[in-house]
Amino acid sequence: MGAQWKAKGREEAANAKGRVFTKLAKEIMVAARAGAELDMNPRLRLAIEQAKKASMPKDTIERAIKKGAGLHDEGVHYDKLTYEGFAPHRVPVIVECLTDNSNRTVTNIRILFRKGQLGAAGSVSWDFDHVGMIEAWPEKPDADADLAAIEAGATDLEAGENGSAATFYTATTDLDAVSRALPNYGFVVQSAQLIYRPKNPMTLGDAERAEVEAFLEAIDADDDVQNVFAGLAG
Repeated sequence: MGAQWKAKGREEAANAKGRVFTKLAKEIMVAARAGAELDMNPRLRLAIEQAKKASMPKDTIERAIKKGAGLHDEGVHYDKLTYEGFAPHRVPVIVECLTDNSNRTVTNIRILFRKGQLGAAGSVSWDFDHVGMIEAWPEKPDADADLAAIEAGATDLEAGENGSAATFYTATTDLDAVSRALPNYGFVVQSAQLIYRPKNPMTLGDAERAEVEAFLEAIDADDDVQNVFAGLAG
């Protein structure tokens, strides 16, 4: 029984990793539409950096770049769709999708939101700020996160404690520039992405939070879903 449980755990881990790779490959393909030259395409550069940090194989990254840039025989086109609504307990949610079949995606999203409420465009986005978010670790204990944020051009900062990662927030147009500047001030960038940051995050009890997290995990597991943002504290 134990061996079967371990095998199931490995299978679930492999499936989860596969879903992460699929999402990263889609982001690379969409970014590569603007060109395969990294110096001229900051979105592609960030997507590739994220893929490398997730240990995506080099040939998979290169294949995704070629597909997106139209350098591969089998062209793939993904459309970006954004949905807004509420999770259980009226927690606001924004869902970003990349899909090659919008009819399939909207059907799946409607089903997934049955335990919540799917809203119209603008129904919850007013309660979020669209910003860049960078997680970075200090190379040395005395690295000054406040100074790094000011000098690199971040707009806000959540400093880490006891040498843990700091979170830098930027304007959407400055994400790449701030990411490239932070190493000059003693910080190693772990991740950089555009997010929807909730203005009024909600605090829930343990049971309610577990219900909301299960709802969000079910949405995130859908193949067409790229990112899920929720107005949930913590």
